[in-house]
Amino acid sequence: MARLTRAENRALTKERLLDAAAGLFAERGVNGTSLEQIAERAGYTRGAIYSNFPDKNAIAHELLLRRTHREAEEVRALGGDFDALRRWNRDRAEHLPAWMALRLELVLHALRDPGSRPPLAERETFARSTIAEGLAAGGTADADFLALIIHALEDGLLIQHLLNPDAVPADIVVDAVEHLLGRRRATGVRETATPTRHSTPPSTATTPGTSSGSSHNSSTTIAGTE
Repeated sequence: MARLTRAENRALTKERLLDAAAGLFAERGVNGTSLEQIAERAGYTRGAIYSNFPDKNAIAHELLLRRTHREAEEVRALGGDFDALRRWNRDRAEHLPAWMALRLELVLHALRDPGSRPPLAERETFARSTIAEGLAAGGTADADFLALIIHALEDGLLIQHLLNPDAVPADIVVDAVEHLLGRRRATGVRETATPTRHSTPPSTATTPGTSSGSSHNSSTTIAGTE
């Protein structure tokens, strides 16, 4: 087996550190996890962390941004299939508590430490811009402002689902976006298989979320919170 190059070895070390951190953050929270614990679980010394990340918050932010990008790609790949979108939202609900815990811990930290806000804002900006791109592709006016509303709506609904899953289903954000874009039937019956055709593309929700959908094969993506 060929030996890894220096660059390959460093990339592998970084991935192992991120995997270890993700597990520990889910178990103990960001504040309850130390750099020593991350290094130990990954099989390295603390020095390996500082060779790849300036501090623990940088690790958390990278995990958050990576997941957001991954979810955006997953939802785009659904190609506007409403049934697939709903299944995607239900499937991701299994990991939603850990994902939301990470996000909310970072938000709380940013409130206490203004200097830590720019990386978190970068993730939020990416999520909103992804939604806005999909809305603009479908000809929606004021796409940037509507993307901000959808992004905030998804965050709130995911929290409501976590607190009361029996009353708030995991895929309710899809219904909410359909209502917002005027894509619901006049009867208000929940659509799970055959969406009403309309000139404005539907949106679908993501971690931790994203959302995608369109009757014109253009994708409206809600890069969400999970």
